[in-house]
Amino acid sequence: MFKISTSVYFALLLSCVGLDSLYAKRVLHTKSMFNDFAQQQDTTKTKRDSVQIAKTDTIGQMVMALQKFKNVRDTLHIRSISAVPNLSLQQIVKGNLAGVYVQEPNGEPGTEQSMIVRGPSGVLFTKRDIYALQPAVYLNGVPLAQDNPFAFDVQKYDFNRIGPATNLLSQLNIDNIQSITVVKDPFELTKLGPNAANGAIYITTKNAKAGVRDISLNTYFGFVSPPKVNTVNGVYENNFRKPFYQKYGTAENQESYASYLSDSTNTAYYGSSDWNDKFYQTSPVYAADLGITGGSDRANFRFFGSGTKNAGNADDTSLDKYNLFFGINMAPFKWLTVSSVVNAARLDRVRNKSLRDRFAEARYIPDLSSPLSPNLEVYNGYLEELGKAVDNNRNTILNGSFTLSSKINKVTIASSLIFDYNEGSRDYFMPSTLMDGVSFLSNYFGYTQRIGINNHATYSFELQKNHKLAVEAGLNIQDDTYKYNYGRGYNGPNDYVKINLVSGNPLAADYLHARDFLVFRYIDKAVSNLFSFYGTAKYSYKNLLSVSAILRRDGSSNGQPDSRWVTTPAFSANFNLKESFFKSSTVFNSLNLSGGWGRTIRVFLDDKFAAGPQYRSENGWFEEPTIPGYNGRLGINRPYGSGFVGYGIKMPFVDRTDLSLDGAFLNQRLNVAITVYNRNDKNQLLGIPVPFETGYTQKYESGLELNNKGVELLLNGNVIGNTSSLIWNTGLNLNYNVNRVKALPGGLNEIVIGENKLVVGKPVGSFWLYTNAGIYNSDAEVPAGRTFNGIPLKAGDPEWLDYNSDNRIDNKDKVLNGDRLPKFTGGWNNTISYKNFDLNFNFIFALGQKAINQYEASRYGFINRESNNDINSVKEVSSWQIFDKAKTYPLYNPFSDVDAYRADQDLFLENASYAKLRSVTLGYDFAKSGVFKKRHAGFKRAYLYATAMNLLTITRFSGVDPELINFNGYYDGANLAIPTTIVLGIKLDL
Repeated sequence: MFKISTSVYFALLLSCVGLDSLYAKRVLHTKSMFNDFAQQQDTTKTKRDSVQIAKTDTIGQMVMALQKFKNVRDTLHIRSISAVPNLSLQQIVKGNLAGVYVQEPNGEPGTEQSMIVRGPSGVLFTKRDIYALQPAVYLNGVPLAQDNPFAFDVQKYDFNRIGPATNLLSQLNIDNIQSITVVKDPFELTKLGPNAANGAIYITTKNAKAGVRDISLNTYFGFVSPPKVNTVNGVYENNFRKPFYQKYGTAENQESYASYLSDSTNTAYYGSSDWNDKFYQTSPVYAADLGITGGSDRANFRFFGSGTKNAGNADDTSLDKYNLFFGINMAPFKWLTVSSVVNAARLDRVRNKSLRDRFAEARYIPDLSSPLSPNLEVYNGYLEELGKAVDNNRNTILNGSFTLSSKINKVTIASSLIFDYNEGSRDYFMPSTLMDGVSFLSNYFGYTQRIGINNHATYSFELQKNHKLAVEAGLNIQDDTYKYNYGRGYNGPNDYVKINLVSGNPLAADYLHARDFLVFRYIDKAVSNLFSFYGTAKYSYKNLLSVSAILRRDGSSNGQPDSRWVTTPAFSANFNLKESFFKSSTVFNSLNLSGGWGRTIRVFLDDKFAAGPQYRSENGWFEEPTIPGYNGRLGINRPYGSGFVGYGIKMPFVDRTDLSLDGAFLNQRLNVAITVYNRNDKNQLLGIPVPFETGYTQKYESGLELNNKGVELLLNGNVIGNTSSLIWNTGLNLNYNVNRVKALPGGLNEIVIGENKLVVGKPVGSFWLYTNAGIYNSDAEVPAGRTFNGIPLKAGDPEWLDYNSDNRIDNKDKVLNGDRLPKFTGGWNNTISYKNFDLNFNFIFALGQKAINQYEASRYGFINRESNNDINSVKEVSSWQIFDKAKTYPLYNPFSDVDAYRADQDLFLENASYAKLRSVTLGYDFAKSGVFKKRHAGFKRAYLYATAMNLLTITRFSGVDPELINFNGYYDGANLAIPTTIVLGIKLDL
């Protein structure tokens, strides 16, 4: 449907208009107030690298200019954060870009992290849902293709995606980045198209420039420090349980006391608790990179290479990252320019050794009655056996573009071929000594491939002296392929065989049948195509008023045949208030009012919605829902486990409106921008529960509508100006967002999906909980006949409120409470300079969110946790510690059938707001010192710095860190803490 011949492609190349060209023109002919502020700051004694791209006549100007978007004011100032050893894009932008909320729920290097721009666009029930909320990330104009969540179809547990599960946005290196911009303007997002339905993060790397020759060398070395740990052993655990047994325990309960705690002479549990000496450690982190730029006006290049070692402070976790970048620009004729950019990366990840992640991968739960010992000698024996295991995780990434652009008179024509390819592999083996005599292996290989063609052309002309009109047309083609092969096997011949063997004769009928291992294989592939074309027009009158409009037509192969094509319009306007009303004012340096509205379609991530009713390979049962077949044979049936897909499903879309007022004051020393916005995500799919007798778990229906509205504030100020040796620049970004469910499929007012409930008018991230009002101290206090889900309540049970007064506590008495996502997010960044010294410190904050402390619920509910012997019963070695901020809960009866310490009650609901001192950097530029200048005049910069990260957290949350809360708002204590990192580095520019 979306194939195109070579001849047609070149015809479109010569007849279409360029998005790149318009952005380039905006970079050359318009200046936002914040770019003016950056230029003004560059005139100070402590010059900073400006995020404004200087005008160049070289190729590469086209790609670099893409960072400039209309109405964009919150472009990240790279210089202020370049000395901070952030590993991923999410860590770089956290707290530094307004409206972008970053969730970093794990301090383990290379783990997946998420970004949400201006509130969630969908539900937050599963790990798969998070993928659908992520903004598009553009690297030099290339929309990066992230892992597709369709691999979750074959998983039993919702912890980590199968495969390496590495954060692919760790591929970026801050020292090769020129600017990072968050795109939220409705007009610009409509122009970017369906990829940017959730917003966009636009990254421009450093590139070659005309006549510029330089060499940059940057390196740092440091360490991550272990946390302070208060370890405990069986004595503490026994004392913790004793009051429960004394008050509620029967003789039968006493007889079933935990076996590992029943013998106080057992030194494995009652001896020394010194496991932390092996689990936590001081680990080195280091990096080095080299950048070389050179050439002339007609041909120039940039090369960049780097290597990074990042480590966690626990469980020997680490990530090795290697980057190569090459860009070349040529102008063989005045009217023709050629640009090619290639970025490559490799990520090697050493994962944690946690029991939970191991059992989730193996889908095999051994006997958990005796947990890991806190004694170092015993723990070392366990680690020795674990040394026989294999867990290799690797990602290889390649992306870039090839661009031709031609400018003849007032017409600019451009065409780009873009590509992004990443593949991931994981080889895993666990010996039988750690799996109750059953060895396990698994292998994963998957790749994501994106190829696109962008054709653009622009034409500008003057209608009259003060009236200008620019028109643009463009055509984009995008082809995405996602594929994975995954196999897992059990019960090999011995622990020396760590691969799955097949019969050796390729002509034999059973050649592909496994030998020795009982194997299950999973294969899936998804291909999607996106075909788009658009036209824009921009009218401007003097320097007073500009109005823009766009009409876009998108077609997606993931849509159903009767709704694959959607037309989306957008418009915007900008009014220069300074020139109109305050032209002679000395207070206002600039003052602009801008606004816009735009619609963007949201393309389905999964191709299954395009096919209507279908068959799948699902032959599992309740405990193993994703078994594809038996004895090497696939079975085909209706998708009872994953849900029914019918006809009449329309593609979702997003309507955005915003209004902004920005100004520069007091001779550019103060810059302020305030934006109010409203976003409606409409016609979204939702899995609706269906009657049990249908055989299906759910049915997908359109009709979910969510609304996000809020206010953003950007403030940049030069507190102490340029007249003295002391300079203080400060910047604050603040976002306030309110989320609500506006409509549900079928006109319903509320829907219960698993342990979650959606109600029209309530936040999509609300918790659905019982309200705890205390404890029944005696049977006489229990209202006569009161039950909990049919179980009579007794002394020692919680007192849950009976909201509907039917004397039965059940789901009808659960209420929505709190929100998983914060209402306020932002950051405060400061740079203080004195002569050749500078000090930078950065605060981040997230306020208004709640969390369920599932870790404490499990700790107090030890009876149910240990008796179930499932994935939630796992007790890691790190469980043998206590925390200073741990709360105390009522002494309920843990043996009660009502599960007194269940997590779905507001007893464990906590305020998870926090503010953090994220980083502090102290630096000195030797190149500016008099002696250094005389002896080494060739150095443009010789900057020595020391940086410390994650120094202080202010919070009322009782867990280790409020950032370690999972996507669903539950804190389970299973993730590694975000470590304190200290590095010493030097940056040399020649």
